[in-house]
Amino acid sequence: MPVSLTGYLWLKGLHPALPGWSCPLRALTGVPCPTCFLSRATSAALSGDLAGSLQLHAFGPLMAAALLWWSITALRTGALLPRPPNPSILSWGLATLLAYWALRLALTWQGITAFPSATAP
Repeated sequence: MPVSLTGYLWLKGLHPALPGWSCPLRALTGVPCPTCFLSRATSAALSGDLAGSLQLHAFGPLMAAALLWWSITALRTGALLPRPPNPSILSWGLATLLAYWALRLALTWQGITAFPSATAP
């Protein structure tokens, strides 16, 4: 599973016309969610475009590195989840993601473009 997901996102970075996921919150409300553009940013990072990845979402390169680590670890151990995730790291990561999202929303409400256009590759 992690290898398939990582491979697909890498291919998506090379071929943006491949089907992808759209944000249901943004589609329903017009408000981007905390992970809006994270898949595209991860795809860009996996295909080597770190600058483009950071323009889409600051967590893109980090997510790409995490997916690569997860894929390699899953292949080496044969387990989908090689060890239980650390709750404090998950809490810190979620808090950071929400703070980043709040900053982007605040900038957008001030008229600063903090989210790419919905048609960005």
